[in-house]
Formats: sequence, C-alpha cells, structure tokens
Amino acid sequence: MKSAIVLMTLAALAGGTSSLAIAQTTDGVLTVATIGEPPTLDVMQTATDIVLTIDQHIFETLYIYDSEWRSVPLLAAAMPEISEDGLTYRIPLREGVKFHDGSDLDSKDVTASLTRWMAVNSKGKQVAEVVESLTEDGPNMVVVKLKSRYAPLLATFSQASVIMPSEKIADTLTEFVGTGPYALKERKPDQYTQLVRFDGYKSPEGEPSNYAGKRVAIAKEIRFVPVPDANTRVEGLISGQFDFADSLPVSAYERVEASGTAKPVIYENTGWASLNMNMKEGLLTKKELRQAVQAALNPSDMMLAAFSDERFFSVDGSIFPKGSLWYTEAGVARYGEGDPEAAAKLLADAGYDGTPLRLMTSRQYEFHYKIGEVAKAYLEAAGFKVDMQVVDWATLTTRRADPKEWDIFITHSNFPGDPTTINTITDTYPGWYVSEQKATAVSTYMNAVSDADKQKAWEGIQTVIYDDAPLFKVGNFNAVTGVAAGISDYTPTYWPHFWNVTPKK
Repeated sequence: MKSAIVLMTLAALAGGTSSLAIAQTTDGVLTVATIGEPPTLDVMQTATDIVLTIDQHIFETLYIYDSEWRSVPLLAAAMPEISEDGLTYRIPLREGVKFHDGSDLDSKDVTASLTRWMAVNSKGKQVAEVVESLTEDGPNMVVVKLKSRYAPLLATFSQASVIMPSEKIADTLTEFVGTGPYALKERKPDQYTQLVRFDGYKSPEGEPSNYAGKRVAIAKEIRFVPVPDANTRVEGLISGQFDFADSLPVSAYERVEASGTAKPVIYENTGWASLNMNMKEGLLTKKELRQAVQAALNPSDMMLAAFSDERFFSVDGSIFPKGSLWYTEAGVARYGEGDPEAAAKLLADAGYDGTPLRLMTSRQYEFHYKIGEVAKAYLEAAGFKVDMQVVDWATLTTRRADPKEWDIFITHSNFPGDPTTINTITDTYPGWYVSEQKATAVSTYMNAVSDADKQKAWEGIQTVIYDDAPLFKVGNFNAVTGVAAGISDYTPTYWPHFWNVTPKK
C-alpha cells in the first residue's frame, strides 16, 4: 500500500501542478537546430530520426526505452500480463491521462491507433502478420492476441506506435494531437516547428532514465529550426542563436568547447559501422572467405582512421554496446587486431584464386570511405586482391540491391530496441543473409517471453552471426551535439529530447 506522501505526490503530478513542477517550469524558450525539415509529423508513416525527435514531445507510446533500452511502461500502467502460452497480452492503461484536445485517453484510442499503425508503418505491418485480434476490455485495458509468439512486441510498441484520439485518426492526418508534455502550436515548413507546454500533462512516475521516468515541461516553448548545413549549426550555437545544435562534425568539438558560449556534448554509442557481405552471389558465397575477411581486419585502425580521436569511438566485438540489455561477448570470433596468417589459411582452404574483392563505399559519409581505405590495406596484406569502388550514396544504395554488382559494402546503423530488427538479420536485406542455423536461432528468440530468455536467445543469434559471417562489425561511434553554456541539465539521448531541460536565463 502506498504511503500518504506518495499518494499526494502522485495526485499532484496527475494534475500537472506538483510543487516540483511549479518550481521548475519557466517562461523560457528552447531553440533547437535540427539537421533539416521533417518530411511530415506523421511518425507512423515516416519514422525517421528527425520526425521521431520532434514527435516524441507531442505523442507517447504504450511503452518506452529506459537506459538499458528495455521497454518499460509509458502510457501503459504496468508491464503486460502475458498468458502461459505467450499468445495473449493484457495491457492496463494509466488513468487520468488527457490528450491535448482535453479528451481522456481510453482503450478505444489505443486500439484505433495501433490498428492504423499496423496498416501504415513498416514494423507495424510485421506485427499485423502475427496479431489475431486487438480488443478493448473496458476503458482501461487492451488485449492483444497473437497467432504465434512474437518476442519483439513490446519493443515495437516503444517507438512509432504513437497513441492519438480515435476521433482524429485518418488516412492522412490533419491534426497532430497526443498526450505528450508539449503540444503542436504551429509548423512553418523550412522555418520552424513550434511546440508549447501542455498544462494538462500527466507524467509517468520514476526517475528519468533515457526516455522513461518523470517528464516535466520546464520550457514554455520549444522551437525546432531546420538547419541543413552543419557549419551553420555550429556558428548559430556559438553565436547564441540556438540553445541546442544536433549532429555537429567532430572537427568542431574544440571550437565549441573553447567558445565560452556553448558546450560540446558527446552521445556515446550512437551507432555502429559494418562491412556487409554478399552471401547470394560472387566471391563471398563461400563461408571460409567471409571468415577470412573477419580475420584479416583491424577494427581499431579502421575506427581511428574514421574518427581521429578515441573520444568519438569504441571498439567492441559485441554487436550491442556495454550498458545495453543485449550486450554479450557470446560467440565473438575473428575480431581483434587483424590476423593475416589466419586469414591467409582460410583463403587457401577456400581455394581463393585471386578474383578481385569488390569493396563498395561512399565519400558522402566520409567515415565510410576512411574505413574502406584501411580495410583495403588489411585485406590485401592477407592475400585478397581488392577493387575498392567509391560511389555516391544514392548509387551505392541502388547498386547494393543487385547481388551481381558487389561483394562488400560499408554502412552504419543505430542500435535498435530489439535485436531481431537489425537490418542484416532480415533475409531480404542486401547481403541476403539466409542460413538454417540463423533461422533456428531467430525462431528461438521469437518464442521467448521473458527478458532472460530473450537474452539467452540473442546470445545464440550473435554466435551464429559470427560463424556465418554475413558482416564484420567495425566498432561503435559517438555523436557530437552542442548546448548553450547556460543549460546544465540536458541529458544526451539518441533522439534528443527537451522535457526536464531548463532554458538559459
């Protein structure tokens, strides 16, 4: 039973007028320089980083990611009650939550929103294939019945499956009404997106942890300003025009640090770089040759060439970084400082005949190109002949769809909330990673229900990935952003968020 003090605190939060909130809220404005104009605010249709960054202030999901990227309740009142067969999820909703139009959140809003999400969103469509029914059990309970177990369910409910009033749902949204700490006031394309504090906001409980925990709309207003040129973002931050600037070049770190008007911020483990191999046609259809690529490469030298300074990267064979729910060293093999002798032996065992290895990269992502240069040197030292092809990114993404055109391409990815949503695991992603042992390992994961069972199953998947060698993970990279010197409570996250942030005076 909750103490009287806790109950009073929760009651105050429910009304959006706790003494803590009153003490912290200000009339200040946060001006945020983003990498460009969002193509839409309909995150179900286009779940790109820029749309997610803005929309997370307006809309909320049933569950959200904590600091370990574990899915925890947001609009849900608790973790779901799952039936013994793992096919039925009963999800309770928090009571007293209001939308920006003043209406109350109920189960009808959730089922209507998730139905739209399953119809228009790429991950939602995947979920739709395993959902038998989605129903309401009273105003504050949603029941999801599955045709088969689906371990990523809560993770997919933690990103673009935003909840909106059932009355506002349409094929093309004309109103963007959510339950978040900020409401949309005005959007002027290529100028700004203006959000204002929602005074009726009901915060979840708990200490802030990544996107989870208490949310307070301290700033009265947030303005997201599209600034496509990175150097313009740097100059605007230093001049005081912007309170936050996203995605700064690492070369600007010292300049921002020395400015006195702004501070650079490093977000660790923004993503990971990889060399993806063609398993469908050509040279690398032989596993021994893919493993020879793994053995030959030196990830430390590749990442140092790409990012120049160890502040901006780390080298780790685990596909997920330390601190993640999915971090494990299980199965890691042929990952280290480069072993040309081991690679040469694998080449000989595979009967390598000197056919050039076509390594495709792009200079539009300069770190891709630099990784490619070092990779070429190490592969040649091991005995490969390498044809490094430097093309623009649009050409690369077109060419990689044709298995006749390449052997390796270089790319990067973020760390998803669920490991089975990694692109490479998908059979149809360029590289066409298909194997019986992968299918078995993924099936084991899909049938897992508890986090412990999922973690064990993921260890099996990572072990299989290293054995099948569909890719070589190079390393993890960090992102540089910047905040005004007068802001001391900004916490970096993958999609930058600005609740709990106090504007400069």
